[in-house]
Amino acid sequence: MEMLTNREQRVLDYMCEFGSITSLQAFVDLGETRLSGCIYQLKKKGIGVSTSFMEVKNRYGESRRVKRYEVA
Repeated sequence: MEMLTNREQRVLDYMCEFGSITSLQAFVDLGETRLSGCIYQLKKKGIGVSTSFMEVKNRYGESRRVKRYEVA
């Protein structure tokens, strides 16, 4: 397997520790603003990452769907 960058390793570690990651979690907890790009690189390097959607409420109480990434 190809060597992971620090940013890729942090995202992978987060998914392993907490089970999954969303863009908001990546931004707040890791300072990562381009989670989808990081996930793309992880997949390209052979890391199995699955994607699902979850419903969340925004500040106005409206439902929104967000992507959740998990190590497959």
